[in-house]
Amino acid sequence: VQLVESGGGLVQPGGSLRLSCAASGFTFRNYWMYWVRQTPGKGLEWVSASTYAGGSPYYADSVKGRFTISRDNAKNTLYLQLNSLQPEDTGLYYCARDLSAQRNSWWMNYWGQGTQVTVSS
Repeated sequence: VQLVESGGGLVQPGGSLRLSCAASGFTFRNYWMYWVRQTPGKGLEWVSASTYAGGSPYYADSVKGRFTISRDNAKNTLYLQLNSLQPEDTGLYYCARDLSAQRNSWWMNYWGQGTQVTVSS
């Protein structure tokens, strides 16, 4: 199993970024996928969850209305669109895979290396 995030960077407050997570080594469409971030202020924080086909995603209250999770099962890729970014969104963003195939558990047993998002003027 390999998860490789990309797309992070430095952006001004109010800006946008699109993160990607390329997955390999497992049947991507059979797993819920997650974005989790580690921030200086809150530590490790769950951000969003994608169901198998991407419908009815879940979001933390702190990002609801600003971030959008999506996936392309044909490309084995998970995305996170980050809009209206604020300094408190600064952190290392990880994608992670659910522990269980075809029956989500909300536990994550594989993680990528993370991509850094820095929001600063």
